[in-house]
Amino acid sequence: MSERETMEYDVIVVGAGPAGLAFAIRLKQVQPETTVCVIEKASTIGAQILSGAVIEPEPLNALLPDWGKNPPPVCVPVKNDEFWMLRDHASATKLPTPPQMHNHGNFIVSLGALCAWLAPQAEALGVDVFPGYAAAEPLFDDAGAVAGVRIGDMGVARDGTHKPGYTEGIDIRAKVTVLAEGCRGHISKQLIAKFALDKDSDPQTYGIGIKELWQLPPGRAEAGKVVHTLGWPLSSDTYGGSFIYHLDNDRVAIGFVAGLDYPDPNFSPFEAFQQLKHHPKIKELLDGGTIVSAGARAIVEGGYQSLPKVEMPGAMLIGDSAGLLNVPKIKGTHQAIRSGMLAAEHFAATGTSTGWDAKLRASAVMAELKKVRNIRPGFNKGLWVGLINGAWETVTGGMSPWTLKNHADWSSLKKLGDYEVPKRDYVDRTLAPRDRLASVYFAATEHDEDQPIHLKVADTNICIEKCTVEYGNPCQRFCPAGVYEIVDDEAGKRLQINAANCVHCKTCDIKDPYQIITWVTPEGGSGPNYQNL
Repeated sequence: MSERETMEYDVIVVGAGPAGLAFAIRLKQVQPETTVCVIEKASTIGAQILSGAVIEPEPLNALLPDWGKNPPPVCVPVKNDEFWMLRDHASATKLPTPPQMHNHGNFIVSLGALCAWLAPQAEALGVDVFPGYAAAEPLFDDAGAVAGVRIGDMGVARDGTHKPGYTEGIDIRAKVTVLAEGCRGHISKQLIAKFALDKDSDPQTYGIGIKELWQLPPGRAEAGKVVHTLGWPLSSDTYGGSFIYHLDNDRVAIGFVAGLDYPDPNFSPFEAFQQLKHHPKIKELLDGGTIVSAGARAIVEGGYQSLPKVEMPGAMLIGDSAGLLNVPKIKGTHQAIRSGMLAAEHFAATGTSTGWDAKLRASAVMAELKKVRNIRPGFNKGLWVGLINGAWETVTGGMSPWTLKNHADWSSLKKLGDYEVPKRDYVDRTLAPRDRLASVYFAATEHDEDQPIHLKVADTNICIEKCTVEYGNPCQRFCPAGVYEIVDDEAGKRLQINAANCVHCKTCDIKDPYQIITWVTPEGGSGPNYQNL
């Protein structure tokens, strides 16, 4: 057994998203002598970052006051907001834009491009940034505290044998490990469970976000225009909506979000998104355009009452690893950057993770989440109750003397026969992509076909003997990339996992009603390679 190579730092940051990079930059600003390493599982920085994204600039102003002199490559000031209710497949009503969704002074960006822009600024301060390094497991010291991470081995065949290019993963050890993996992070999930960080909070809740970038005919896009919709094609018992952000150069980013607490076992978020694009209000914008890139990602929606304890011996949670997205605003980047800066200042002052939970909970990050804590769970009783509750919470500034509860998303799925299929008013589709495999192509996802399958199903017999009967194998519908397939051949029915299609959205890990699917990190550099998403 060979002795693994080891690297040592004062701090290792897992994930080069806005939270992780903000942490690294801020720590080097206030304590230049501290050694900091940022690892990222994607092949390049930003390649697996997917968000709307409209950002509030205040935390970025605080982190890099001169950022506007050399802005990221996609950065369009918001000029106007529109909010529409799609009543059915053909009609729409313009509504007043909710106060939380006013975007005056904000910027439309590509979050992937923003992170690719932030990384060199971290490196200029002396941060070591390593893309293609996938954290496979946490390391612990003799006292049981987190002591760093182990990078996954490269060149392992599907059967576990070593291929000719095999390289053993190194151990990166640090005084403190900062988990900035984003929503449903592989290491974060393990450590939240190990240290029971969520024992005093509600279950975390999620949505799935699917996004496409389109190139439109000349003159059609209105740079700086922000449009949000709710209603069709979602039934009233499913939370969600869409966004259309007009970029420069006649490009638009269009996305669709559906809460993963939906009850319908036959619901397909991917199909609903494709339907949305065919509403006359939206199709007239896209018709004649060309899809450039596409992707999907789970979104953390639990907010205030689902926030786990964010510290443990030797490690800290920041950004969406903690779950800091402000759902009514549909924004998390400002919260991610702010939490990263706060965590850096905490480490600089204390040299430890101890006290980070109290610091975050006493901060503006938590105050913002508390104010809107009841808006998202208010939609659990349907669209109209949710809208009325949202109006109440907005008028009262979140001062209600109660806090609504969150429930695990997987528990909300109804069994076949127990759910009345809604009238969908679905229409014939003509716009690209025509199916999920075409969408995977636009995600430019790549995995070595001969690497171990990174989607672990604890008991595939449940899929065939139980799930087929009870739920009709909803993994075939909630996965936006066609990873799961029930095949009926000479040997009978079996589950086929097309792991090479995976876009790392984590929806299966969240929505599977039996909770037998576990997403683990594949070989470093594998997965989607998003362009300007």
